[in-house]
Amino acid sequence: MTFSVDGMRTAPEVYAWSRFGQPEYTTWLDENLSWKESCYIGDWSFLWQHRFSGPDAIKLFSDTSVNSFSKFALGQSKHLIHTNKDGKVIHEGVLSRLGDDEFMLHGRGGFWVRHQLEKGGYKAEVEQDDWFVYQVSGPNSVKVLEKLGAENLRDTRYMYLTPTTVAGRKVWALRQGMAGEIGFELQGPKEYGQEIYDAVVDAGREFGIRKLGGRGAMINHLEACYPTIATDYIPAIFDEDMAEYLEVFTASMPSYAQPAYISGSYDGHEISEYYRSPIELGWARTVNTDHEFLGRAVLQEEKANPKRVIRTLVWNSEDVQDVYASLFRPGENYPYMEMPRDQRGFMWADKVQIGDDLVGVATSRGYSYYFREMLSLATIDTAHAEIGTEVDVYWGNPDGPQKRIRATVASAPYKTDNRRLDLHRA
Repeated sequence: MTFSVDGMRTAPEVYAWSRFGQPEYTTWLDENLSWKESCYIGDWSFLWQHRFSGPDAIKLFSDTSVNSFSKFALGQSKHLIHTNKDGKVIHEGVLSRLGDDEFMLHGRGGFWVRHQLEKGGYKAEVEQDDWFVYQVSGPNSVKVLEKLGAENLRDTRYMYLTPTTVAGRKVWALRQGMAGEIGFELQGPKEYGQEIYDAVVDAGREFGIRKLGGRGAMINHLEACYPTIATDYIPAIFDEDMAEYLEVFTASMPSYAQPAYISGSYDGHEISEYYRSPIELGWARTVNTDHEFLGRAVLQEEKANPKRVIRTLVWNSEDVQDVYASLFRPGENYPYMEMPRDQRGFMWADKVQIGDDLVGVATSRGYSYYFREMLSLATIDTAHAEIGTEVDVYWGNPDGPQKRIRATVASAPYKTDNRRLDLHRA
C-alpha cells in the first residue's frame, strides 16, 4: 500500500534499492556483530547536505525546529527536528556549527529549512553541498582512526566535531553513536572520499573492521532505537497546508524513493495516522519550548502528558518460526518475513494489541543475530508501556492472512547504550 501525493491509497509495484552500497560485504550475520565486537565502516554519503551561512542562520533554525539555540558552541552538533502545526515530525537531521555563521545540515531537513529561507526575511544563504559521510563505529573504532593519524579524538565530547587529519587529509570527525557504541562520523569533500574509505578499511584489518552493507545497516538503528523517516514514521507533509512544500520536496527526490510506501497489518485510512511526534519517537528531551515554532503548544502539552512512548518489542521465536513454516505448508502462507529486515522502502506498520484492543503500532521489525531475537520498535500507549508487558503483534496485511505473534515490551534502546563511554579507556 502507498499514499500518493493527493493522499489516496494505491498499490504500487514494490521496489528494492539500497543507499548503503552493496547488500552484503562479508555476510549480514558477520556484519551484525561488528559494532559490538570490533568495528565497521558504513557509508552515509547519500544524506543530503545543505550549507547555511549568514547572521540570521541561527534564528532560521530556531524558527523552524523544536530545538533550543540558547547554547550552540562552535564545533557542536544538534539533532535538529522540524514539526508541523500538529506537532508531528516533518523531517529531522544533524546540524553542525562549523564557524561563527557557518553551518552544515545533513538530512532531509535541509529542504524544509531552505524552503522557509526562500520565503524571505532572513539574512542568510544556502547552498547544497556534496560531502562524504562515513561512520566508523564500535569498540575498536578509535584505534583504527588513530592508526591513520587522527589526533585529539579521545577528548571529543559526544555530538561535537573535531577537525583532524586522516590518511593525510583534513576531515571533520563527529563523535556520535548511531549503533549505540562509541564511534565517529568522518566528513569532508567528496573528491577524496574514496581515498579516505580505502585507508580506513586497510588500517582497520588488524582490528577486525567490517564494511557495513545494506542488509545489516539498519539493524543498529533498531537495537539502539534510532527511529528513521519512512521506516518508523511518514513525514508530516501530506496535509493541505503543506501542499506547496510537498511539491518542492518530491521534486527533489529520486523517482523511486517517494516518501510514503506503507505495508503491514495496521490498517490506517488517513496518512496522518502514520505521522509521529518527537515525543512518541523518544525525542522528548530535544523539544524545548523556550521559543516559537510550529506545533509548540501541542508539544508542550504532549510532553507533560504523553499518550504514547517508544519501546522495543521482543517477538516470540516460536511464533516467528511458524511464519517461515507456512511457506512449506499447502494453502495460503503468511507474507514472507525478510531477513534480517525488509529491504524495500516501506514503512512496515503492524498493529499491536492486548486482546481486541489496539495499543500500539510496531515498526522496524528486524532480526538481531547478536541477540538471536526478532525485534521491533513500537509506539505504544503509556498505559501498556511497562517493561515486561505481554502484547500481540499481527504479522500480515489488512486483507490477507495474519499471524498473531506474542511479544514482550522491552526497553528502547534494547542494547546497552555505550555512546558516551570515556574514550580514554577505549
